[in-house]
Amino acid sequence: MRTDNILKTAKKVRPLFIFVALLILSHSVFANTPSQRDWWYTLQRGQLMFSRGDYGNALMTFEDARRDRRAVFDRMERDLIELLSMGEVRRLGDSLDWVERFISDRHFSEAAVALEELYFRIPRERFDNSVTAALEALGTLRYFPEAEMWIGRTFLAGGELGLALRQFELALSQRHLFENPAFATELLYEIAEVRRIRQEYREMERVLLSILEDSTLWAADAGQGWQAGTFARDAMTRTLQRDGVQRWLTLYRYGNTQTMRAHRELGFYYIALGRHGRAQEHLMFAFLIHNTVIIDEIIRRRFDFSFTTLEALANEIARDPFLATYADEGQYYRVAFYLGNALFGNGHADSARELWRFLAARDNAGQWQVRAAAQLRSPNPAVGPTLVMP
Repeated sequence: MRTDNILKTAKKVRPLFIFVALLILSHSVFANTPSQRDWWYTLQRGQLMFSRGDYGNALMTFEDARRDRRAVFDRMERDLIELLSMGEVRRLGDSLDWVERFISDRHFSEAAVALEELYFRIPRERFDNSVTAALEALGTLRYFPEAEMWIGRTFLAGGELGLALRQFELALSQRHLFENPAFATELLYEIAEVRRIRQEYREMERVLLSILEDSTLWAADAGQGWQAGTFARDAMTRTLQRDGVQRWLTLYRYGNTQTMRAHRELGFYYIALGRHGRAQEHLMFAFLIHNTVIIDEIIRRRFDFSFTTLEALANEIARDPFLATYADEGQYYRVAFYLGNALFGNGHADSARELWRFLAARDNAGQWQVRAAAQLRSPNPAVGPTLVMP
């Protein structure tokens, strides 16, 4: 009787055992086959490891993410090539419309998924109804610039400047594939920073200037000097030089935050070289953008706020921990000091002294309060190349 019960129990359990075994087997077979967009989860795991300082495992995980994406799009490319190699499809010519209809009518799901993924990333209109163009574009999607960028960051964290720069340049060559176009700007800043550390200052300058190419107030006349700007830029410059900082900040706003750091670093670089004209134009934009962001943030909280004086604005900054942190991170007082130096070097002493007086009265400006006070006391303020290279 006991043996019969065991046999009956075994018969009941066996199907369940087989089902579980099949699940385990299927997992082992497909574990190394990344599914669509799994590479993003892998990338995020690597970012978490990176944030914890686990650079070795982070590097391997970023490489896994890159490999996963390549595997998925290689498979999609093969699926589409196999379809296009069929005699029936070749007779349709290079018409994307006809090929899509064939895929739909014959239910070629793999090719349909490949085209769906392609159109998700690149608008169909760009292919001008050409199957060849679509296939070529699908082949480029195997690249993963975000992974290349994070691999570069990992090398940089480990002090491998050459390897980091190579990775950043590779990611830059794939910039059209960034999910967020703003990543390209972040990448350019990181390349500029590596160039600075390696003391490759001309290359640093070139990269920082490239960040400004899409700036509406800068790109039209980039590289031709501060006297050759657009009408708006000329008007801003004249107001600052002739009427001073208070009037200038009353009249103008410019909130292109992506370019603020580039203007700031270029301004410091040109100050170091004693090129006051170029320094003034960049530090002017850096200071204007920084103040615009601060004023807009205050207005967001208090709709009735309006700018009156730089001193009153600085008091608002000092009272708000968030704004104070933002000012410190953006080197607000340092920019103000060297903008004053650039203005003085360009022959606009009144505007320069206005900025120095503002700084000299700020107890929270640190060394820039002391240095501004020294400039005001001196009959011949020192505005030459006083900085080491940035």
